[in-house]
Amino acid sequence: AISFSNNSCYIPPLRCPAVAHFEPRDGNPEFYLIHGGRTPNNELSSSLYMLSVDSRGCNRKVTLRCQEKELVGDVPSARYGHTLSLIHSRGKTACVLFGGRSYMPPTERTTENWNSVVDCPPQVFLIDLEFGCSSAHTLPELTDGQSFHVALAREDCVYFLGGHILSSDCRPPRLIRLRVELLLGSPVITCTVLQEGLSITSAITTPVGYHEYIIFGGYQSETQKRMECTYVGLDDVGVHMEPREPPQWTSEISHSRTWFGGSLGKGSGLIAVPSEGNPTPPDAYHFYQVSFQKEQDGEASTQGCSQESTDFEDSAPLEDSEELYFGREPHELEYSSDGEGDTYNEEDEEDESQTGYWIKCCLNCQVDPNI
Repeated sequence: AISFSNNSCYIPPLRCPAVAHFEPRDGNPEFYLIHGGRTPNNELSSSLYMLSVDSRGCNRKVTLRCQEKELVGDVPSARYGHTLSLIHSRGKTACVLFGGRSYMPPTERTTENWNSVVDCPPQVFLIDLEFGCSSAHTLPELTDGQSFHVALAREDCVYFLGGHILSSDCRPPRLIRLRVELLLGSPVITCTVLQEGLSITSAITTPVGYHEYIIFGGYQSETQKRMECTYVGLDDVGVHMEPREPPQWTSEISHSRTWFGGSLGKGSGLIAVPSEGNPTPPDAYHFYQVSFQKEQDGEASTQGCSQESTDFEDSAPLEDSEELYFGREPHELEYSSDGEGDTYNEEDEEDESQTGYWIKCCLNCQVDPNI
């Protein structure tokens, strides 16, 4: 079961937010940062949330803690379809926020274009997590706003791949490197437009090694899905990209007009496509797990892919979403299996003074939050 601690704030369901994962580093625990997104009321959020593990118990019970971070200074406007990356420079950590879409300015909104969106200005926001200070930076190399791009970070560099420019309705094969030096006075940001990028939007990125990723899914045009897979490696020299053999997509995936998904951890991802039939069942999806396995034999490295379909009956309506995965320590895994560790523990009973609202951990969850 998954619950939230009593001191957690409420986080609404968000579509297309920016999500950044902070791995344990220098004694700091693992956490996720979530910014922006569209709410069920079709409103745009400007909030920044920090999601972390508050405690773990037996019987797979995990208590999460959600906190809203207050920002001061040049606060990013409400948006969706943008990216949030964590960079490390000179012993300090900061967030890099870029891109996205927002509603038209209030002075330009009318009844006819009330729900029309535009590209956010091509500004780079640096956010200090310790003090909540945010600063906006305008760079001459960034002339157009963009959204639904891929952002990969390594130390003090962030690489932006692909993206969609709404004003010109194009997906240029762009590759942009942003280097951030967190100096004592003010930060120094260097932007370089590189060659041989990817024309892609809404792609899924899953790590397969140390700063090594596989990019799959997404779209290469308004009506065409991108069926290829690309290996991306980041090192001290720069970025390296190579095509990888994609899985043998099923007919449901190949013929579907739309698809979406997210990363499930190292070397694995989840793809969902709408179910088809006559009549078409509402809010029904086929799910496929795609696995990329890296096998090393000396200096040789190969990638293998496999997929399987899972049909979830009576599932809730789905939208584009992000999957959050918290790693477990080796000594905790003995309690996460279906064997002897999965036993009842009286001390693991729910304490209402320490937990808040509940969410279902799986489709067959029978936990009664009122008990």
